[in-house]
Amino acid sequence: MYGRFPAARIVDLTHGILPHWPAEAGFWLARSFGYFPTGTVHVAVVDPGVGSARDILLATLDGHFFLAPDNGLLAPSIARARHAEVRKLAATALSSLGLSRVSATFHGRDIFAPMAAEIAAGRRTIVELGTPTAAWVPCWIDEPVVDREAVSGSVVTIDHFGNLITNIEGDSLAGFVEAHAYAASSIIPLRRTYSEAPPGEFLALVNSFGVLEIAVAEGAAADRLGLSRGAPVTVRDAVRHR
Repeated sequence: MYGRFPAARIVDLTHGILPHWPAEAGFWLARSFGYFPTGTVHVAVVDPGVGSARDILLATLDGHFFLAPDNGLLAPSIARARHAEVRKLAATALSSLGLSRVSATFHGRDIFAPMAAEIAAGRRTIVELGTPTAAWVPCWIDEPVVDREAVSGSVVTIDHFGNLITNIEGDSLAGFVEAHAYAASSIIPLRRTYSEAPPGEFLALVNSFGVLEIAVAEGAAADRLGLSRGAPVTVRDAVRHR
């Protein structure tokens, strides 16, 4: 990137995403890009299909620019955007950028990085490099199922503390009087902060990204429950089930 655009300011948001799991990268990207200024170029590469016939997506979402493999990674950001324009990399794009030596195993270096630099430098646009599309691979994790008495979703990621972070939006629980999360045969009360539970006790809360997470006060919920990414989680209103 610096070779093509020496004035670039690069923010390495994370290299801690689980390998081969685009759903987690998509979760964090969708909930992070809004903290950057409009016009930012976002590159996200979790790409188990690298070198295959999978497409590359280029998108303009709410004034931000995105490059990612078409493997479900970008789907959550597209879904959350108020204004979205999505394109697939054109067949002639690589040659127009002088990218004639592309490995079969490192498109992050050989395609995504130089293309992002050209867009950030203002020498190329997403319109020039891609063709419009209305079809892309959906997220690997289904959207939560919401009804009057329960919301069912899945664990998307596990943070450094062992908290199980789900795709259940906190807003979907607004009408619940006494919410409890159900995971791995455990019934876990909803709290507002970690400090509301004694050390070692389970709790569920709506975290800083606005989604439900399951935690253990001063402990690791993932270890205690034996759950990982993709595990089902349901929230019910205990008052309505009495």
